[in-house]
Amino acid sequence: MKKLNDLFQELGISKVRLAKYLGVSRQMVYNYLELDDINKWPKEKKILLCKLLDLDIENSNSSIDKIKVTTDYLMNVESKLNQSVKNNLVNETYIDMKGLSRESQQLIADITCLLKEKLLNEKGKEDFHAIKYLYHVLQSLDNVPEIKYMFAYMSKTTGFTNPNEYKFHEDRQFIFEGILYSALTLYNNGGASRSKLQESHKRWVQDIEAKKEEKLSRTQQLNTIRIQALKELNYTEINPSNATEVFEKIAEIQSRKV
Repeated sequence: MKKLNDLFQELGISKVRLAKYLGVSRQMVYNYLELDDINKWPKEKKILLCKLLDLDIENSNSSIDKIKVTTDYLMNVESKLNQSVKNNLVNETYIDMKGLSRESQQLIADITCLLKEKLLNEKGKEDFHAIKYLYHVLQSLDNVPEIKYMFAYMSKTTGFTNPNEYKFHEDRQFIFEGILYSALTLYNNGGASRSKLQESHKRWVQDIEAKKEEKLSRTQQLNTIRIQALKELNYTEINPSNATEVFEKIAEIQSRKV
C-alpha cells in the first residue's frame, strides 16, 4: 500500500478528505491503508477508490504503477472529491445522534445552528476561517490540554461560566488562566507592540518549524527501521501473519541504538 500512500501524498489528499469521500471515519481509512492489498478493502469502498483514481477495478494494485500525476489528472481527481462533498451535503441532511445523551444532542444542535448563522452573515468569509481554525483546534483537543483551559477561560471572560468553576485539572487551569489574563491585559492596554515582540514571535515560529522537522525526521527514522526489520527477517512487507514478528524486530533494532 506504500504506492497508494505515496500517490495520495503527491495528490495532496489528506486522510480526512479521503474519509469524507469514502463515507467512513478517518480511523477506518488508516485501517484500510494498513492492509497489504486493495482487494481486501470492502468491495464498495474499493470501487469508490478506483473511480476516484481511475484505477482498473480488476487490476487495481498493478494499475497504480501506471498512473502519471499530471495537471489534468490532479484536476480530475480534485473535481471528483469536490463533487462528492457536494453530494454528501445534499444527501446527509442530519447527524446521527444515536448513543448520545439528550444534553449532548442539544449541544450539537445548538452548535450546528450557530455555525450556520455565522457562515451566512455578512462576515461569512472571515467567520469561515475562524471556524476552520476551530475545527483544527478541536482535532488536537485530546493532545493539548491547554486548549480546554483556553475554552474555559473565554467562557468565563464572556460571562457564560462562573470564574471559580474548574472542570479540568484545577491547579493547571488556575495557573493558565492567570497567565492568560496577564498577557491579554498587556495586549489590550497597549503594553505590547509588533516591534517589541518581533524576536519572541520569531522564536515561536522557529519552535513550530523545529517540531515539524522533528516529526518528519522521526517518521523517516521509523520508516528506515521498518525497512531494516523487514530486510533482516527476509520479508518484503508487513502483513497479518508476520506483523507481531516484525514489530518485535523493530523494537529490537530500536534498542540497539539506545
